[in-house]
Amino acid sequence: MIPIKTPAEVRSMRVACRLSAQILAEVAAQVRPGATTGELDAFAAGRMQALGVKSAFFGYGGFPGYTCISLNEEVVHGIPGPRVINAGDLVSVDLGVVAEGFIGDNATTVCVGATDAESVRLCEVCEAALAAGIAAARAGNRLGDVGYAVQTVAEAAGFGVVRDFCGHGVGRKLHEDPQVPNFGTPGKGAVLKPGMTLAIEPMINQGTFQVDVMPNRWTVRTRDRKRSAHFEHTVLVGTAGPAEILTCAEKK
Repeated sequence: MIPIKTPAEVRSMRVACRLSAQILAEVAAQVRPGATTGELDAFAAGRMQALGVKSAFFGYGGFPGYTCISLNEEVVHGIPGPRVINAGDLVSVDLGVVAEGFIGDNATTVCVGATDAESVRLCEVCEAALAAGIAAARAGNRLGDVGYAVQTVAEAAGFGVVRDFCGHGVGRKLHEDPQVPNFGTPGKGAVLKPGMTLAIEPMINQGTFQVDVMPNRWTVRTRDRKRSAHFEHTVLVGTAGPAEILTCAEKK
């Protein structure tokens, strides 16, 4: 069963998503050469505490970080620690918080300093693929339409779309039904209905779509060790038009 959120639940989702987006933006602003992934995670933990929210990741299945921070060839689920960030790196930050009993989940990839042109293009295409997926996430469409939209943008640019990991429903739980693949066939899969809240999250690789899980049993990296980018928004399917992005930080 794919949960349909009530108006009251959507109001709480908005709070969680807004705060998650705010903290993600603040953490992304801290990404710089010389910082460690552990320092970024500690900063995120501090901001969560200051804003009165909890990490949706810390302790989830035993995960030891408040955020997932993945560098270069790492796709997702990077464990924060002593690894030092260097100029030219790609740093993917995935962050979720719990507020008012609901979860907001989002991710971004940061180019650190002077990054090579192909890495910049990878990030631009991944963002464009996310936008295409969100545009396809409208009432009456199917999950296959969302995945196809993401896949079309990524593969047209010559990049690989990760198959082994995907987006998901999100709400009271971090992972709810349905799974939201980043590839698919138009007109196939579950019908999208107003009130569904989805985490759409393209993971796009410079080379092969194939990935491996590292010995720590968490971190996923590309099989050919080429770079990867990851962008994510939590969205709400409405009665008409594209899904609404909930993970938007308030403009100052």
